[in-house]
Amino acid sequence: MEIDDKDILEKFKHEESRQLAFNMLIRKYQKRVYWLARKMVIDHDDANDISQEVFVKVWFHLEDFRQDSGLFTWIYRITSNECLRILKKKRQRFFLPLGDVEGELSGKIQAGHQMNGDEIQKKLQLAILKLPEKQRLVFNMKYFEEITYEEMSVILETSVGALKASYHHAVQKIQTELKLEEFI
Repeated sequence: MEIDDKDILEKFKHEESRQLAFNMLIRKYQKRVYWLARKMVIDHDDANDISQEVFVKVWFHLEDFRQDSGLFTWIYRITSNECLRILKKKRQRFFLPLGDVEGELSGKIQAGHQMNGDEIQKKLQLAILKLPEKQRLVFNMKYFEEITYEEMSVILETSVGALKASYHHAVQKIQTELKLEEFI
């Protein structure tokens, strides 16, 4: 049975049902939040940390949620921002340029102990990892999550046209990367 966002929000308004509402919200969105984070940061522990941080933020700010957008959209915006924050923090902590952070994450994919999937899936993940962070986020949301451009526009606070262009460029880069790999 699908849990209704309106029901969650209504229950959250009342002190006696607030915890129940939050549990319902976690049950509904936990996996999607985790996998969005996992596709961005690759590492299981980082994705778990991001998921926890997202739901802590949701807990503290759900009362203020204005419902200008859907609950899903609002949670994904928080998740996206948290992923970008963690990746930036990693670069700053290790004084690494983006390429070195990508190299570290690529090593985790290639080691295979944290990623399931066949060789094609690994190659795709490695190609996605070479995209700039925001392009990677747009690609993951569109390709894996099947989020519409309109929803992404609200989540990422960017125009639909810019998102379409970003996705198109991401697809071209991935195709080029996968074709190059055939000759190696």
